[in-house]
Amino acid sequence: MIQHQVRTYASAETLPREEELAHKLAAVAVDPVAVTPEVEEMIVNRIIDNAAVAAASVARKPVISARLQALSHPYSPGATVFGASADTRVSPEWAAWANGVAVRELDFHDTFLAADYSHPGDNIPPILAVAQHAGRSGAELVRGIAAGYEIQVDLVRGICLHEHKIDHIAHLAPAAAGGISALLGLDVETAYQAIGQALHTSTATRQSRKGAISSWKAYAPAFGGKMAIEAVDRAMRGEGAPSPIYEGEDGFIAWLLSGKDARYTVPLPEAGEAKRAILDTYTKEHSAEYQSQALIDLARKMRSSVPNEDFSKISSIVIHTSHHTHYVIGTGANDPQKMDPHASRETLDHSIMYIFAVALEDGGWHHARSYAPERAQRPDTVALWHKVSTVEDAEWTKRYHAPDPNERAFGGRVVITLDDGTKLEDELAVADAHPAGARPFARAQYVEKFRTLAEGVIEPDEQDRFLDAAQRVGELSGEELSQLSFTVAADRLGNEGPSSRGIFVPQESLVTA
Repeated sequence: MIQHQVRTYASAETLPREEELAHKLAAVAVDPVAVTPEVEEMIVNRIIDNAAVAAASVARKPVISARLQALSHPYSPGATVFGASADTRVSPEWAAWANGVAVRELDFHDTFLAADYSHPGDNIPPILAVAQHAGRSGAELVRGIAAGYEIQVDLVRGICLHEHKIDHIAHLAPAAAGGISALLGLDVETAYQAIGQALHTSTATRQSRKGAISSWKAYAPAFGGKMAIEAVDRAMRGEGAPSPIYEGEDGFIAWLLSGKDARYTVPLPEAGEAKRAILDTYTKEHSAEYQSQALIDLARKMRSSVPNEDFSKISSIVIHTSHHTHYVIGTGANDPQKMDPHASRETLDHSIMYIFAVALEDGGWHHARSYAPERAQRPDTVALWHKVSTVEDAEWTKRYHAPDPNERAFGGRVVITLDDGTKLEDELAVADAHPAGARPFARAQYVEKFRTLAEGVIEPDEQDRFLDAAQRVGELSGEELSQLSFTVAADRLGNEGPSSRGIFVPQESLVTA
């Protein structure tokens, strides 16, 4: 890996185009280095993982809305939409939109945490949509996904967005543009222009993950993927981007990040070096913010330590954890909504106080039942929930950012104090499903997750067909890439309700396909 130094340049300074970060990202993206077997293996896992969580969310209102919008844009050859029949095709940017929302809705797919946050699996919907539309092979799809993951993970390693309240899709959209460029075999110059455009059109504030969190949390990554496809299309037509997009005097670093005196270091593979970043990412066993994964496992473990499992005897629960966890999903966020029994699912997903209380009471976590209004409003749960607080612990913050993956930790230490003064203490560094955890996810666990979440949604034969195709992705022809989707019976796609009211109206035949 080469450690690239990035800073702001005054307009009068000379910055060769080849030295711009966007150009370096483009060069990495389109470098035709072979994808290693272990990277291809993990790409298969993540294609399965994305489909699993999409199956679980296919009948949820935000997903219905996005799907109906996509079905309003039929196109040939086009791309497939989760839930619709395999021969239903829509314009690729709209397929990426619908499928991106389905993948992101439950906050249940892969993650990478370093200087910033990310869900690099969000790269897959736009890259797959373009591959299906353009008739590219499975091997080309694999190359594109490997590139998208590499760019996003490397940006997340080097550039912190959240300290400036910039949403993390500002790293996703350039990554997806780079992945699409790799898929299509574009030249460095075209990829460079596409990456710059994608960044320019995808910067937004983190208010989407603050306060009363709405369904836009699921839509934001889909928007980034949609912008990436449109950016690549424009760049292929010879249209340029603002430049230098990262380093310019009025650019991204100067005005949205740490300013003209800032210095960032972004690690990138050198020419001919394999793109392996996906191997450093990890998925979720539980449908909740990643920083809650280890704490859910810890609550499950500590439950039996509470005498007679009588949680009414608990006086307080203090979670000692990292800066990120405390300020994003803990009491350090100062969001009263995080303690509100009537809060949205998206808000509860970002409340470790709620999550820990429910996981402690139930001994586990469920992607639907744990967020149900009747669950959140249960008096005993509310009472326990409001006894939970977080504090930042410098040691956990240090471990969160540790350069050594073996030292990196995303959990915390929990102190439960009972009414009689007894203290119960335990800690967990990483989730059980993490590569360094007690039960790391491998192919069997990804398949099990898909089977579990698809049960009652996707017919068993259709599950088998999808899994077979996904596990042969590198061998698939362009015509066969449509198999990387799934069909759901119309009566399982959810009640449209208000989702059907909009500017875009799909053809009836597509909705009921």
